[in-house]
Amino acid sequence: MTTLLELREKIKIFMGKYDVYIIPLLKFLLALIAFLLINGNVGFMERAKNPSISLILALMCSFLPVNLIAVFGGILILAHAYALSLEFFGIAFVIILLMVLLFFRTAPQYGYLLIVMPLAFMLKVPYVVPLAMGLVGAPAAAIPVACGTVVYYLLHYMKLNTTMLSGTESESMQQKITYLIDNVVRNREMMLMAVAFALTLLIVYVVRRMSIDYAWTIAIGTGAVADFVVLLLGSMVMGVSLKLVPVLVGSIVSAGLAILLQLAVFSMDYSRTEYVQFEDDEYYYYVKAVPKLTIAVPEKRVKKISPQKKQSTVKKKPAPAKRPAEHNRTETRERLHTEPRERMRR
Repeated sequence: MTTLLELREKIKIFMGKYDVYIIPLLKFLLALIAFLLINGNVGFMERAKNPSISLILALMCSFLPVNLIAVFGGILILAHAYALSLEFFGIAFVIILLMVLLFFRTAPQYGYLLIVMPLAFMLKVPYVVPLAMGLVGAPAAAIPVACGTVVYYLLHYMKLNTTMLSGTESESMQQKITYLIDNVVRNREMMLMAVAFALTLLIVYVVRRMSIDYAWTIAIGTGAVADFVVLLLGSMVMGVSLKLVPVLVGSIVSAGLAILLQLAVFSMDYSRTEYVQFEDDEYYYYVKAVPKLTIAVPEKRVKKISPQKKQSTVKKKPAPAKRPAEHNRTETRERLHTEPRERMRR
């Protein structure tokens, strides 16, 4: 636990110093991965499939608002749909246009979920997105989550029915459009997933807003269970065949990832909870104060050690002491007095 808290504080410090470079880099990586996956799964137009196109678009998205990643991704999907089938292009154009208008009107700050949600489906952990957005987002994020689910199933249908969509049978355009509406727009599994994820997000949001201890942890558990129950009951009612074991495993893994998100964003020390009561002229106030769980990151101090000078082992001879000037004068006087006496004795 201490190690995770120290790592969190170090990441915060690092992000605070270099966020000018990190945020464009993250947007570039997200856009590049999304565009390459789109081209890899439904790359029917050779010009748009070129990796240099994805690289140029990703570089543009790194300096633009994050919502434009979803816009460029939609244009790329429509280009491949046009190369595949004119009828499917018409259906995909109407669906994508309605989704873009809907989320720009209701939740423009969550436009990146139109890209994140299909990526989570491809990574087999789509259940983590509604849990995470219920913890850190708002109820309006349920709309982009549901729209991102529709985008994934649209791509999935294009990939699985390439032969049928690109065929040149003697069917009329009206018959093809009717068939596409029945299999794309009225896809029961897609509708079940979109509704289940939206309900899970709302449940997690409501529970984590409650004034109870360990609200975030309870919200994660409640959301994971609610997601599994809604999918189970919905598959029985709507006649959708879901593989329950992958759904259960994915829900457990997503709950674990959501707990890691909680440690990174919202760590509270409920053992030191305080209740405060005060009043003013109009109201009584009952306040519950829960301190955050923080830890001081130890600072590294670097000491510079300079090499000590070797002292020479040779002993120098002491210099002879110099006689003072007064001592020299007294000696000369004594010599002057003693020399004439010695001469007289001789």
